[in-house]
Amino acid sequence: MGALANRHALVTGSGSGIGAAIARALADEGAALSLAGRREAPLHQTAAGLPKAIAVTADVTREADCAAMVQAARAAHGPIDIVVANAGMAESMPVKKMELADWQRSLDVNLTGAFLTVKAALADVTREVPDVARRIVFIASTAGLKGYPYVAAYCAAKHGVVGLARALSLELASSGVTVNAVCPGFTETPLLEASVSRIVAKTGRSADDSRQELARDNPHGRLVTPEEVAQTVAWLCTPAAASVNGQAIAVAGGPL
Repeated sequence: MGALANRHALVTGSGSGIGAAIARALADEGAALSLAGRREAPLHQTAAGLPKAIAVTADVTREADCAAMVQAARAAHGPIDIVVANAGMAESMPVKKMELADWQRSLDVNLTGAFLTVKAALADVTREVPDVARRIVFIASTAGLKGYPYVAAYCAAKHGVVGLARALSLELASSGVTVNAVCPGFTETPLLEASVSRIVAKTGRSADDSRQELARDNPHGRLVTPEEVAQTVAWLCTPAAASVNGQAIAVAGGPL
């Protein structure tokens, strides 16, 4: 029996990449999964490979969607014990070319979406249940810990996610709920492949050269795997991590 047997985890953005890897890691520990995202087909594909999982289509930038997402999750598996706010997006452009709509879109998905996700599930996660590990994990980024050029809106949003995690961890500390942010470096995901494609289009470099350029930003010189991020999240959700609270944990192969 895994460390998360009889626990119910809600994971947003779980159709692919880091979110799908997190879903698999939590399932390996015995958790029941509610997988949420905007694209129905990838969610069902992820859920099909797990022993106890449902797919819920939701746009985390919409408060009504988040409320319906939590209701659907609760109907399937009961109250939510673990929330992993993973849904995100990234666009690159210099600030001088950024429109207000570009800025707002990044904040809506990466920061407000994380807030709305957690807010909708907060009554479940903070309920008084003896001997049940209740966890909130935000997936931020090393862009929440330092700056990167051409992704100012993304950096601002992810810095906001780290701040939200730290503030909420103090609000909930006495309840036994822990709140942490996991901050991956450049990770081998569809989001990274989109970044590689943009670099290729703008610079004419090969895809391999572009990927290697991104990997060099990680101190160990390679791309992080989604599974490495997922294992960090899974550990934070276990009883063993009960005293880890309010932390922004970089998964990037070294100090930033």
